Amino acid sequence: MERIAEAGTGDEPLVAVGARRLVVCVLCVLLVGFVGLMDWWVGWEISLFIFYAVPIAIASWHLGREYGFFVALLCSGVWWLAQAGTNPYETGYGLVLASVNRMFYFGVVVFATVGVRKRRLADTARIRALEDLRQLETDLVAVSEHEQQRIGQDLHDGLCQQLAAVGCAVSALAQDLTERGDPGAADAELIGRSIQQAVTEARELAHGILPVHVDSQGLAVALTNLAATMTGLTGVEIRLHEGTGFQYGDPGRSMHLYRIAQEAVANAIRHGRAQHVDIYLGASQSGLELRVEDDGKGMSEQMDSEGLRAGMGLRTMRYRAQSLGNSDFAIFEREGGGTVIRCRLLDSLDSPDTT
Repeated sequence: MERIAEAGTGDEPLVAVGARRLVVCVLCVLLVGFVGLMDWWVGWEISLFIFYAVPIAIASWHLGREYGFFVALLCSGVWWLAQAGTNPYETGYGLVLASVNRMFYFGVVVFATVGVRKRRLADTARIRALEDLRQLETDLVAVSEHEQQRIGQDLHDGLCQQLAAVGCAVSALAQDLTERGDPGAADAELIGRSIQQAVTEARELAHGILPVHVDSQGLAVALTNLAATMTGLTGVEIRLHEGTGFQYGDPGRSMHLYRIAQEAVANAIRHGRAQHVDIYLGASQSGLELRVEDDGKGMSEQMDSEGLRAGMGLRTMRYRAQSLGNSDFAIFEREGGGTVIRCRLLDSLDSPDTT
């Protein structure tokens, strides 16, 4: 199995693997014969034994350790024959010791080549695993985005419409009770106002989950609506601090930035028990910067080894930041208490226009 993995990808037909092995074997034998012939022709004065490493390395790299040792043994025999009649040794023991020395050298070549090959295969597998992990994270963010949009759409088109219909029915009932002089009309009007308030909150929540336009100046507008909606729903003071004339013309990345801010605000309210949240959006020395600061209880006691809470929200923010490309995502304690979540886009191609 090891040799098959080294000879090919493991997904090829055995016939193709066998044909490649045959070609490599024939090539190695021809190279050994050629080097041996040249070694015999030039004689003892010019040593060509280093060139025997070429077929040994080829066999070890493409066929594995066993084939490498076989070619090394073949090279030792060919070298012996090439030097048998022209060597300066007075006894046969000198040639034997020289052959052992050459065989040791050839063995080192085999081990070195196989080691480099294994290291390369391990690095390739590691890179492939990292690419798969990155793709998994991207798919996770895509699924999360799709589910948020679906929930927001269902909330807007389903629950909001049903509540609005119930509100209309209650309003009609309250008007009918008023015309009859029924004392229950006041209660019906109160129920109608409560339903209308529920419709308003549901629509604001749906708009927060499913922003209409997040492109160019729409990012700042969407964050402004997010701040207003979350302030109305939670009572927490949320403010957006926007750079003068800020524009950013990448809808896909703008959506990721919006979701990061949305999750950061929700996390500050749910987990940080914050009373004030500030969203900063604009240009920095390194590019575009989005920063969310709160005055909550902080997160130092709830961080994992990667500096993130072991929850899905912050991990999703990190995945989104990675999906942005050349970006820097950080979370740290705010001076004076609270938490700061910062995402910077470091590339110049998508840098914000602050003209």
